[in-house]
This record gives sequence, structure tokens and C-alpha cells, in this order.
Amino acid sequence: MSYSPFDRETMLDIVVNIVPMLILLFFIVLAFVWTPWHGEPLISAMAHLLTIIPFVLLGLLTWIAARYVG
Repeated sequence: MSYSPFDRETMLDIVVNIVPMLILLFFIVLAFVWTPWHGEPLISAMAHLLTIIPFVLLGLLTWIAARYVG
């Protein structure tokens, strides 16, 4: 059998991080499609950073965890 770092058990372990990533992705897309802060670049930038940074960090954490668990 060939070795795969993302086997069934590893996928079950990291699915707890994939669900919050999907929720964050929903809010990222929603903030880009519809923004209630028209004309406020600082508020808009902060809103995007407060969703994009956790999304990226959670993705990195998920990838690292999958590599060490698998």
C-alpha cells in the first residue's frame, strides 16, 4: 500500500478545523460581496483582517497538525 499523509484517520482529526475555516470563508466572501461600511476604509480593512488572518492561521495550523498526526 502506498503511504498518504492524508488518510482517513488524519482527515477525521482535522475536520474539526475545516468546519470553522468554512465558516470564516463564508464571512470573508460575505464581507467582500456586501459591506455595510461604505466610505470607511479603516473599518473595512480591519473587518477583512480580522477574518482573513484567522483563516490563514487556522489553515496553517491544520496543515501542520495533519503532517504531525499523519
